[in-house]
Amino acid sequence: MPPRSPRPVDKFDDDDYPAYTMGRAAEMIGTAPAFLRALGEYRLITPLRSEGGHRRYSRYQLRIAARARELVDAGTPIEAACRIIILEDQLEEAQRINEDLRTQGRKSQSKHSA
Repeated sequence: MPPRSPRPVDKFDDDDYPAYTMGRAAEMIGTAPAFLRALGEYRLITPLRSEGGHRRYSRYQLRIAARARELVDAGTPIEAACRIIILEDQLEEAQRINEDLRTQGRKSQSKHSA
């Protein structure tokens, strides 16, 4: 999944801003609203709710939903697709942490050897 924007200038630059209604979000990823509801049931994405109780989706959530749709379109059951995406995200985070620790270790070694 693409990285999230570090510091948005305003809400329109914010990947986490819940800008899209369920209908618009479904249209953007080429699926039915029921698909987005199912992703919520499997806890892959949790849309924010408007004051009126309507689901609102962010660009980040739409990228996740689009990835789920790719897997489902390829024949993966939706429950498995959600689990795959969660595991992919966890792996990406672990790799990032490992790289950060390696970088810190190299910096620490260079300070001690100088």
